[in-house]
Amino acid sequence: MPLKLDFADRFEQRHHGTRAQDIAEMLQTIGVQSLDELIEKTVPASIRLPKPIKVTAPKTEQEFLADFKKLAGKNQVFKSFIGMGYYDTHTPNVILRNILENPGWYTAYTPYQAEIAQGRLEALINFQTMVMDLTGMEIANASLLDEGTAAAEAMTMLHSLRKGTRKSAETFFVSELCHPQTIDVLKTRATPLGINLLIGNHETVDLTSPEIYGLLLQYPATNGEVFDYTNLIATAKELGIFTAVATDLLALTILKAPAEMGADVAVGSAQRLGVPMGYGGPHAAFFATKDEYKRQIPGRIIGVSIDAEGNKAYRMALQTREQHIRREKATSNICTAQVLLSVMASMYGVYHGPKGLRTIAERVYGLTQLTKQGLEKLGFEIENKYYFDTITVVLPADKIEALRKSAEKVQINFRYYAEAGKVGISFDEAKTTDDVNAIFKLFTAVGKEQTTKEKTAFTTYTKSLAKNIEIRLPDDLIRTSDYMTHPVFNTHHTEHAMLRYMKQLENKDLSLVHSMIALGSCTMKLNATAEMIPVTWREFGGIHPFAPRTQAQGYTELFTNLEKWLCEITGFAGTSLQPNSGAQGEYAGLMAIRAYLQHKGESAYSFFGTWHKPCECCHGRYASNCNEM
Repeated sequence: MPLKLDFADRFEQRHHGTRAQDIAEMLQTIGVQSLDELIEKTVPASIRLPKPIKVTAPKTEQEFLADFKKLAGKNQVFKSFIGMGYYDTHTPNVILRNILENPGWYTAYTPYQAEIAQGRLEALINFQTMVMDLTGMEIANASLLDEGTAAAEAMTMLHSLRKGTRKSAETFFVSELCHPQTIDVLKTRATPLGINLLIGNHETVDLTSPEIYGLLLQYPATNGEVFDYTNLIATAKELGIFTAVATDLLALTILKAPAEMGADVAVGSAQRLGVPMGYGGPHAAFFATKDEYKRQIPGRIIGVSIDAEGNKAYRMALQTREQHIRREKATSNICTAQVLLSVMASMYGVYHGPKGLRTIAERVYGLTQLTKQGLEKLGFEIENKYYFDTITVVLPADKIEALRKSAEKVQINFRYYAEAGKVGISFDEAKTTDDVNAIFKLFTAVGKEQTTKEKTAFTTYTKSLAKNIEIRLPDDLIRTSDYMTHPVFNTHHTEHAMLRYMKQLENKDLSLVHSMIALGSCTMKLNATAEMIPVTWREFGGIHPFAPRTQAQGYTELFTNLEKWLCEITGFAGTSLQPNSGAQGEYAGLMAIRAYLQHKGESAYSFFGTWHKPCECCHGRYASNCNEM
């Protein structure tokens, strides 16, 4: 018998595990001769595709990885100083290898059944505890999709809490110094709810307006400035206005906690705690608030109980979505958890502990201060008075483009503001004093080359400035309260201790490494190992979402192909890849239908009044809720 020299494993055979003998037995049991006959007898001809789908030919796993590596090579990973809530980070190798790359963690089902999810539930309660401690709030949920979504949830939750003279208020004030992507999400989410957004200067807003029910402030602000909002929040509270603060967990190891300023809600992203930027996601957001609002908080809350034998047990203590409680009592239907990413962030906190996080934060602050002082001594104007990781440099408009070109030539990205004459510089844990030297060089000679001798001079200049770096913030802005005092954050600081702790938690869970999980859910999936390998490639994980498109040609090609294939499969004319969960996709679809009806001059009410019909893929839950992670 001739040997099959061109034999290659087929991906679907390895991935699905079906054998010809198994298929034949199933067909015989059903009473049909072939799969084609089965389809003919079960799927009406009127909805079957009239012709084969035109997509690219299948590849072996080896071919896929080789081609995908070439695609990744089309991305250019520059050093990012863009900021805006996204930062480069060092994912500890022990977490990278044993969480993100470990199917024991990434194939586990949503932790509804506490008995087989004690490991993840403990990791999630660590996340909640870390968030509560750093924000100073009394309660926190187990994560949300992203900072923009969390801010939108704060807007809607505070809207539901209106009372007294503000009961009929419909305006939510948003500081113009919030991150622009957060403002964009708020605009989208506010419109169908009839909430008016007032975007402006928090220092001049008229809080006596009876129409304002809530505020959203950024801390630190998107331009890097650190404001003490204590008096503003106190004034708002006296007038019956709620306040939400979008903040940065790493900064809160140095800065006063939002709760200590009187805030009602704190939201933000945990991305910089060990989760790669990934060209924008996915990342875990957080939502923290007062205990009195726990029945209105979006998402899920993990709690601790004592079981029948007196042992500590974790469980989902509260979920305020409509598939879990009465619809009229539900809060949000589009709030999705990011379990794997929040687990990573929590383990980052466990591994570094409060002292380690503070050390990282001080170094980030120190590099920022070093850069500010150096640029000021070189004659540049810095807008910021107080800051944490970001400064804004004033630069003549005619020099902006020259700076951009020279910076990109050495693979550095700054933030260039739409208004002429400003450049943002943000630091993170991945930056060093060598990067500060490079910044001095670029700003001193915009668009000009420096000699080796001049480069050495910059190094000496930086070292001389570094001798005087210390925290220079007002006492009212400096954190004095303790945080992360629980033993879990003060024990596992060596690699072997951390490895054992994560393995201990992993062994408490059921995942697809142990068994199939017999649930026909829209969340039940197994990503093949070959598909997971590129997730940790630097070419995909190291790109800032606001990097120039020319640096993300690999991503662009990937998106273009995926959109084309989805259009071919679905028969639609266009596809959006923007939604990052099933619920967000459904919401985007509803908003598209709403816009279409409005464009035609028709009312969307008759359609939206029927969108809560049962959804079979959610096992009788509602169509607005297909959003588990």
